[in-house]
Order: sequence, then structure tokens, then C-alpha cells
Amino acid sequence: MMTAVSLEGEILNLLRVHGSLSVAFITRFLNERGFDITRQRVERTLRNLIGGGKVEAFYVNRNRRKHYRLR
Repeated sequence: MMTAVSLEGEILNLLRVHGSLSVAFITRFLNERGFDITRQRVERTLRNLIGGGKVEAFYVNRNRRKHYRLR
């Protein structure tokens, strides 16, 4: 079973390596790394990271897709 701490760490590592990413790309990269995870779980974890002040959300080119990057 995957813990929330390891998932948060993996998301932070992805953002550190790739810069800003959308939920779709974060989910895709986590699945490629062997995590069996859904988009909804990634969104929930990102909301927790935003609340903790580790990640910030922003919009690119007004396409209504949130992108996430490290603070």
C-alpha cells in the first residue's frame, strides 16, 4: 500500500524535475513510475500540498487547465 507521504514526495520530485505540470501529466508520469493511481487521487493530494504551501496552482494561456509548480 502506498502512503500519502511517498505520493507527496513523488509529486514534489516530478515538479522539481519537470517544472510546472498539469494533473494529466502528473498522473501519467506517476503511472509510468509504477504507481497505480487515478487523477482524482492526484488532485486531492495536490490540494493538500497547496494547503501546506509547498505547491501553487496557476492557469496558462487562459485554457482553464490548472498547472502546478513548486513554491
